[in-house]
Amino acid sequence: MRRREQGFTLVELMIVVIVVGVLAAVAIPMYQVVPERSMGTEATAALGLIKDAMRTYYAEHRSYANASFGDGSLVTAGGVLVLKPNDLEGRHFSEECYTFDGAPTDNTFRIKCDGDQSTAAHGSDVAGVIKTIDHTGDLVHN
Repeated sequence: MRRREQGFTLVELMIVVIVVGVLAAVAIPMYQVVPERSMGTEATAALGLIKDAMRTYYAEHRSYANASFGDGSLVTAGGVLVLKPNDLEGRHFSEECYTFDGAPTDNTFRIKCDGDQSTAAHGSDVAGVIKTIDHTGDLVHN
């Protein structure tokens, strides 16, 4: 009688190990940028709030607010742009991250969010993350 052999050969096991190793080598770098992208959406949302407030102010006054601000706390001060201080406070980005580049009479402006300036609870996670939006709402590549 012949005995039936069961199991995998060493060559088959080595092929599986190699395939898993190649898949891991490709997938891990792709997934390392996912957290940065998801954290950046918080900044993009707040940038959109500022942009919309600037557009609303422009529609009412025919010029942009005198918003040459060095940080977002000046955006919310005095209620000029109808933003509350908590509107720019998030898990990763704080109001200090947001800066404005433009003049009240310009038809264009840019608002930048720099994660290095964050004092939020998880601000250290976004060090080096910079998002910039222009007056049309388009993200500007830094």
